[in-house]
Amino acid sequence: MTAGGMRKAWLGLGGNIGDPVAAMGRALCALDERADTRVVAVSSVYRTPPWGKTDQDWFHNACAEVETTLAPVALLEACLNIERQMKRQRAERWGPRTIDIDVLLFEGVEALQDPALTLPHPRMTERAFVLVPLAEIAPGLKVNGRTITEWRADCDLSGIEKARDDAGWWKRFKG
Repeated sequence: MTAGGMRKAWLGLGGNIGDPVAAMGRALCALDERADTRVVAVSSVYRTPPWGKTDQDWFHNACAEVETTLAPVALLEACLNIERQMKRQRAERWGPRTIDIDVLLFEGVEALQDPALTLPHPRMTERAFVLVPLAEIAPGLKVNGRTITEWRADCDLSGIEKARDDAGWWKRFKG
């Protein structure tokens, strides 16, 4: 646990409608502006092929590490509120979206089965669009006994390309 009762959490962000990089930046800024959460690390942005439902535009994805005083489900609710404020529509599973914010992992929580949230995030260890950016900011983080780097080595990385790697890219979207 970090100072002041804050715990670390790792988020996955993505989108493929409109300007997903701007949407991810605005979402991170909205989280960082909260009194109970601060963004401490953000990966580069990656352009990634669609997963699950493949007949749609490619995505842009990134991962972030935050420190928060919120409990895991409360952090998810904060993320979902930001999605709603940004007019996210949930029309179909794995379908196109303007913004998606997932809680991937939470410090001190090895496993959580809640109706609203499962940790670690289901299938995250199979998804290169999560593992590639997450390995950039948390390579030694362990999930189910293996590091993010080890999980990434087993993933199909086909088509994933770095779209932007300027440090602090997300901060230029502050209100």
